[in-house]
Amino acid sequence: MLKKSLLGSAALLVSAGAALAEYPERPITMIVPWSAGGGTDAIARMLANGMEEELGVPVSVVNRTGGAGVVGHNAMVNTPADGYTIGFGTAELVTYYWTGNAEFQADDFTPIALVNFDSGAFHVSGDSEWETVEEALAAIKEAPEGTYKMSGTAVGAAYHLAFAGALQQQGIDPMKVTMVPSQGAAPGFQELAAGGVHIIPSSLPEGKTMVDAGRAKALAVFSDERLGAYPDVPTFSEQVGADYAGGTWRGVVGPTGLDEAAAEKLEQAVSAVVESDEFQTFMSEQGFGVRYLDSESFGSFLSQQQAQVGEVMNAIGLAQRAN
Repeated sequence: MLKKSLLGSAALLVSAGAALAEYPERPITMIVPWSAGGGTDAIARMLANGMEEELGVPVSVVNRTGGAGVVGHNAMVNTPADGYTIGFGTAELVTYYWTGNAEFQADDFTPIALVNFDSGAFHVSGDSEWETVEEALAAIKEAPEGTYKMSGTAVGAAYHLAFAGALQQQGIDPMKVTMVPSQGAAPGFQELAAGGVHIIPSSLPEGKTMVDAGRAKALAVFSDERLGAYPDVPTFSEQVGADYAGGTWRGVVGPTGLDEAAAEKLEQAVSAVVESDEFQTFMSEQGFGVRYLDSESFGSFLSQQQAQVGEVMNAIGLAQRAN
């Protein structure tokens, strides 16, 4: 009888220990919706390495590509809400609903933390007659639709939407500027220098080589404040007198209903990594902007982005759903 009693007590102790075990108890998987080797993948792997040290368990990156990011983001939504599979969401997350490519929206994710924001910028050719945003906007507003063209990104991509949103905010039909799609900023800037297009909305780091060579100039950056690495480039907001920011971003998310304890631990780990010298140096050397938002602020940011992107995509005829 004594032996059975002792065994029963041991079983209770094991059960209590299991119940009190703290998250995380096993490896964590981070879904990246884009291919290995790209910018999103690089940031995710740097972040995952740091999170391993903070959480004490392996954090592995798994690339779930396909459908221009839809497959990976959809996997983030549909994973168990236990904190052992999380996602590295990108700006495209808020576009899929509007294009009809997915049913999920921003509120179908649990925000953990925003870690990156790369602002778009208003680039023109080095010999453009425009010296300020005001001059450029006035010319665009008065010219017939299609007079001016932009390139450097894909139709409907983050920098395209950032520029279209800026025009819309200023009461200018975003369709006034024709989008000429390109496979990235480099060929777009070459076309700008050749005179084939008039505007490139890509980030300041992407335009630096051409600006330094005098073949392009940056009239403004679509950020809340001037970027430290480019102090001479004014923000769009300070020139037009109205707040506006637009660009591409990346952040850690989970499915809706994510376990609160897990979400809190993940947020703390991400915060610690972002504040580390290693992460800051990596982002600076790679030309990525660091912007940290905690879970609450990131949630508000996602909701704002979902609505703003819907308005812009409807205005430029890319939306399949009304906002």
